[in-house]
Parts: sequence; structure tokens; C-alpha cells
Amino acid sequence: MSLPSHGANAHHLYERLGISMPETVIDFSENVNPFGPPAFVKERWGSYAALISKYPDPHGEPFLSAAADYHDVSVGNVVVGNGAAEIFASLAKRYEKKRAILIHPTFSEYAATLAPYHVYIKEIVAIQQLPMDLILDEIEFAEVIYICRPNNPTGYLIPLEEIIQIADYAKRYKCEVVLDEAFLDFIDEKESFIPFIQDYPNVIVVRSMTKMYAIPGLRLGYAVASEQMIHDIRSRMPHWNSNAIATTIGADCLKEEDYRMKSIAFAKEMREEFTAFLESWHCNVLSSQTNFICFQLRNPAFSKPFFEHLLEQGFVLRHTENFKGLNGKWFRVGMKEMAQMELLQKEMIAWFKENLSS
Repeated sequence: MSLPSHGANAHHLYERLGISMPETVIDFSENVNPFGPPAFVKERWGSYAALISKYPDPHGEPFLSAAADYHDVSVGNVVVGNGAAEIFASLAKRYEKKRAILIHPTFSEYAATLAPYHVYIKEIVAIQQLPMDLILDEIEFAEVIYICRPNNPTGYLIPLEEIIQIADYAKRYKCEVVLDEAFLDFIDEKESFIPFIQDYPNVIVVRSMTKMYAIPGLRLGYAVASEQMIHDIRSRMPHWNSNAIATTIGADCLKEEDYRMKSIAFAKEMREEFTAFLESWHCNVLSSQTNFICFQLRNPAFSKPFFEHLLEQGFVLRHTENFKGLNGKWFRVGMKEMAQMELLQKEMIAWFKENLSS
């Protein structure tokens, strides 16, 4: 049975598995900031009503200029998307009938958007440390390599010097690098590749506003690259692809430095506490630098009953059936508010004691 290929929208998972959905469900399968949107969104919500009756700016202003200022680049180096997913969809056509490298486990949208264009995909499995020699060898024969940093679903942060090494080598062989930084907000902008973009016309950095700022319903993402690359990506997007409320709120979100720093600190605290809890029950926990954790039970043979038991109790973990290299034997957990994390731990302890005590 094929399970949903994304987290969130938990009702689809319950329907697919034929499990009755409890009245109260906590969805740990999505990785949105548990703080919710910055306070100004609710405070100014009434002021956004006037934007509904007007056409939005076709290029995504005021967010376009705000993102350019935030990263100290020209507006010509930025394109705004209806979520990062739209940017990946626009990019895919660029590689029609060409060769791409995907490093698994990774975000399913890369392969999904490339599939209609008959792209030959070379798959490399690297759950944590990259096999650099193999990757560099494959780059010589590829037109593009997709890299998720920090990785979704593992949370692993590839060292920036390795990304620079890959970008250098790829430039030499006319291979492009699609660098997905959707979760980098939860770490530090000093880790971003964007400051190096001017020296690497072969690199496209894709960012998302929905994770850190908890606005997934608004759909807002962007990419930073050379002006030529940005023009090509934009040429395949529809006119008015981003709505006025999203771009207005997104522009102000980038000013919320205190909110962002508190969110980073909280995610780190919850991640460290939950990691310690999992390890106390002898789970295998991958080292994560972002707002989610990937773990495996001490005995992976119990993965399915464990997962389904938690679903029945209203706790939704992210399955890994569609992540190559993890193959359903691991789980991803997005960090939530402290009370919700404690409820999950309580239910897990009860299950562990009953099933793994021997």
C-alpha cells in the first residue's frame, strides 16, 4: 500500500491505512514552527482584507525586494514562488531528457517534478556523511545535482566546505547545483550558500518561508541565483503566481529577528531533550541540526505496529516508506510545544514498556 508522500494532511494517512481518526490528533509529521506565525499576522489580519480585491504584483512585491535586501543581493537574483514546490516544478523543465543526481533520502518533490520530463536520475544513498568521491565522479556526467541542506528527513547539515567543493567541481563540468535550504532558517544564515552565489552561476538556492514562519497555508518560497537563471525559472511560471497577502506577510516576516532567534533556541532545546529521551530507550537517533529528528526503534521489526499504535492514539509521526535508504524503518518527528512533546513521550513509554521491555 502506497502511503502519502508528504507529511501534514493527516486524514489522508488515516484513510489510506483504514484507521479511524481520533477526535484529537497531534501531527508530528509536519515540520512547521510550533510557535505559529509571528504575532503581527493576527494583529494586522484585518488590514489584509483590502488586498483581496486588487491584483497582486506579478513579480511578488513587496516580498521580492524584502528577500533581496535580507540576503544582500539584487532583485534580479531572486524569484518568488507559490511555495518552494513551484520553483522545483519550474526548474524541472530545464533538465528535460538530461541527467540528474539525487542524494537519498531526500524530499520527494525533486523526483516527482523531474519525472514528466524523462530525466535520467542517478540515485546515491547517503544517510549522513556524503560519499564525496562518488558524487564528484557522477557530476562529470550530469547536468544537475539536487542537494537538500539541512537534509529532509534526516536533519543532517552537510558541511559548507563540502558544498563549495561540489559547486566548484560542478562548475568545471557545466553541472548545475539545486541547493534546497528550506530548513536553514532553523540553524544560522552564516551556513547559507547565498553569499557565494555571485561566484557560482551554476548554483540555485531554494528557500521556503512556510517552515520557520508557520505560514504553509499561504504558500511562499523563493530562489536566489544568477540573473540568467532567475529569468529562465520565472519564464515558466504563471503571471500573478504569488498572492498579495502572502507576499505582504512574507516581507514583514523577514523583519522578525527576535521571533526567529527564539524559534531556533526552542527547536534546539526540544530536539536535544527528545534525542536524550529516545536514546534512553536505545533508539537509533540521527544527528539533526534543524526542527525535526529522525529515529529508528531498537528493533526495527516493530516499526509498523509502533507507528499504527501511535496513529490510533492520535499521534502522527512521519513514515519513511517513500524515503530511499530509510525504507519505512525510521520515523521523522517534528518538534512541537513542550506539552505536546511530553504527551508523545508518555504514549511512547507505555508502548515501549509493553513491547520492548524484555
